[in-house]
Amino acid sequence: MYWDVVEVKAEPHYCLLVRFKDGLTGRVRLRREELTGALASLRDEQFFKQVFIDHGAVAWPGEIDLAPDAMYAQVASQPHEPHAPQQAGPYA
Repeated sequence: MYWDVVEVKAEPHYCLLVRFKDGLTGRVRLRREELTGALASLRDEQFFKQVFIDHGAVAWPGEIDLAPDAMYAQVASQPHEPHAPQQAGPYA
């Protein structure tokens, strides 16, 4: 699906930089107080850094994962700065 995650990087303060299959890229911020129950182990920042991609979903050891469609909706709703047009080089 277009919301499959193809790249993920853990950043400080429970933030993930994600890129989706369709090219959409952005940050997903998790709130520490919401990391309870099955997600409680993500409070450990060293564990949080062990993030990986499993079949298009963001995951951690122990079968912990986040729904990529919800992450996609969060990133898509963020204001994005327009990209500056690239200038053609002298040999373009």
